Amino acid sequence: MIKKVCVVGGGNWGKNHVKTLHELNYLGGVVDKDRNLLENYKKKYPYVDTFDDLDKAISASFDGYIVATPAPTHFKIAEKIIKSKNHLLVEKPITTNLNDAIELNRLAKEYNVNLMVGHVLLFHPAFLKIKEILDLGKLGDIQYIYSNRLNLGKIRTNENVFWSFAPHDIALFQFFTNSIPIKIISTGKDFLQEGIHDTTLSIFEYENNIMGHIFVSWLHPFKEHRFIIVGTKGMISFEDSRPDKPLTLYDKNIDWGEGIPKPNDGSSIKINYEKSMPLENELKYFIKHLDGKPIVLANGDSAVDVIKILENVSKRLTNSGD
Repeated sequence: MIKKVCVVGGGNWGKNHVKTLHELNYLGGVVDKDRNLLENYKKKYPYVDTFDDLDKAISASFDGYIVATPAPTHFKIAEKIIKSKNHLLVEKPITTNLNDAIELNRLAKEYNVNLMVGHVLLFHPAFLKIKEILDLGKLGDIQYIYSNRLNLGKIRTNENVFWSFAPHDIALFQFFTNSIPIKIISTGKDFLQEGIHDTTLSIFEYENNIMGHIFVSWLHPFKEHRFIIVGTKGMISFEDSRPDKPLTLYDKNIDWGEGIPKPNDGSSIKINYEKSMPLENELKYFIKHLDGKPIVLANGDSAVDVIKILENVSKRLTNSGD
């Protein structure tokens, strides 16, 4: 029997969940307070059940639920779904504070349900290919990771640019290092709105002598999404903002012949990767685990770690006096 999933929150990013679930034939319901929005969904997908009340949607007993409402509402909605003993995927950030994230993760374990967070880039085929290359040892030991995520807008009024842009990169750093930072340094500026940083640069130190940085800004003249990993044997880059979205492996490293460091400027090759859609991959993964099989990628534990780092950076930005 085909599983059916209900999307809670049909606007903004939620509409992408609705569309993709429909294409996968797993869409069962949509919950939203906007009745005009629900009517439009009913016209577009006549078979779908629509609800303006979450309790009614829970009573309909879908196989899983996706929470795609504004972040400040995530906790109460997710708590109710968990206590009804239903599996759920909550969009990032899972909550707006660490205590709530810890509580949702605890409740999910208590009620024996799968809790997943929408760190969709963990399901991007380019990043999965990078992980494969790392596991094969082609880059050697990781030395440095960095991500530049820059654009002009969308400017938020209820969260700083790090909370808005960086959760995906934090999740990726965890994915590639299999650890959380042991030291964080962060600085930034609140140019437009007092207390809401528009640009931040955060430096992370990990065990095994690994370092990295995340540079995010919504005050940038052009879009740049660039992710780099430097290893002892080679380097790799992914540029998501370019039309061709190239993944490039560089045979570049340092040769210590005769005890003197000498740059080895080798060749570079474009790496082919599957051109599947990250959201589709994420939803397939979620649906595959609706039978209760434990979730490994983007689970509740990793969601808590991401919120912990987000709060850590935000406190450092606040204490910096900028």
